[in-house]
Amino acid sequence: MPNSKSRTETKSRIEKPNASARTASGKPVKARRGPARSLALATLAAGLLVWAGYAIWQSVREHVFNSSHYHLTLDDIIVTPRPEWIRTDVKAEVVRDASVDGPLSVLDQRLLHRLREAFALHPWVAKVERVAKRSPARVEVDLVYRCPVCMVQVPGGLFPVDAEGVLLLTADFSPQEASRYPRLSGIPLSTAPPPGVRWPDERVLGGAEIAVALRDVWHEMELHHIQPTLTSADGSSGSPDYDIITRHGTRIVWGPAPGADESGRTAAAEKVARLKHFFADRGTLEGARGSQDLDLRNGAEVRVTPHTAMQPEENAEF
Repeated sequence: MPNSKSRTETKSRIEKPNASARTASGKPVKARRGPARSLALATLAAGLLVWAGYAIWQSVREHVFNSSHYHLTLDDIIVTPRPEWIRTDVKAEVVRDASVDGPLSVLDQRLLHRLREAFALHPWVAKVERVAKRSPARVEVDLVYRCPVCMVQVPGGLFPVDAEGVLLLTADFSPQEASRYPRLSGIPLSTAPPPGVRWPDERVLGGAEIAVALRDVWHEMELHHIQPTLTSADGSSGSPDYDIITRHGTRIVWGPAPGADESGRTAAAEKVARLKHFFADRGTLEGARGSQDLDLRNGAEVRVTPHTAMQPEENAEF
């Protein structure tokens, strides 16, 4: 049997704390939570809050989006004012088309994208420069509008196009308004595109470029229409040459369209300058004995050929 001394030592070892669990002063050390465990608990709590918020939003999302409080009206969309030649309510048509898939809501993350795409598709819009949200709930849209430069004359009517040959909305022009623009003849109606699309016949683009070059003098010089010729100046097929016909029958032999390159635009400006000089000197493009041909293709020389004679009346530089 163990003696009384052994039992006492055993009891003491059981009741006394381990030396390693005491401080230098002999006091017991309290148990501490590790930092990793605290971080994990915080992350879990944050995750639960996010999940709960997402679940709540999903349950009320449709109700919020459909609330009229967040819907945009026409008055909430500020658009660049229309120029005088546009009769169509561009903003109203665009908002109507953009709302086909549902009301326009300021909470919709794709709102600006939807509006940008819808405005870009309108025939009168050349470019959407900026779409931005503003507070209180409204949207500002900066647009560049298309400008009509001539009317393509086809059997049955006149079709307006801009400087890039894009077909515009015919309904915006009364017969009187259409008559104020240069005309481009000799284009078949069968090639007409839908509004807002460039006319596929290259003769329309060339005619529009010439109309732009002459628009400042069109009415003063009593010009009437532009017509493409069947062949170019050297007699070959390809890019056409153009004539401009006055109201009294004089034919201005223009040559090729200016085109997109700098040399073509420079040549067009020089032709207009020579025509202005000729007109200022005589006060008319018509000859003393009636209509005539004015050839602008040969450098600084304006070659004049009366329609009543086979030979040039004169060669003059202007």
